[in-house]
Amino acid sequence: MNKELVDLRKKNLEQLNAELLSARESQFGLRIKHKTGQLNETSELRKIRKKIAMIKTIINEVNLKDKE
Repeated sequence: MNKELVDLRKKNLEQLNAELLSARESQFGLRIKHKTGQLNETSELRKIRKKIAMIKTIINEVNLKDKE
């Protein structure tokens, strides 16, 4: 498994929400840089989007596990 994924799975729900907020802020900054032409590594946009999806998936898994 991906090292980042393993690290995310070790975190609790509050830490995951904080990580999600941080990733969203980073995504916003990258989008602004991209629109103004200051972003050289456009692949960063895709990476942060995938990270957000990964975090949201783990949050959903934790919520479903808690309901059982």
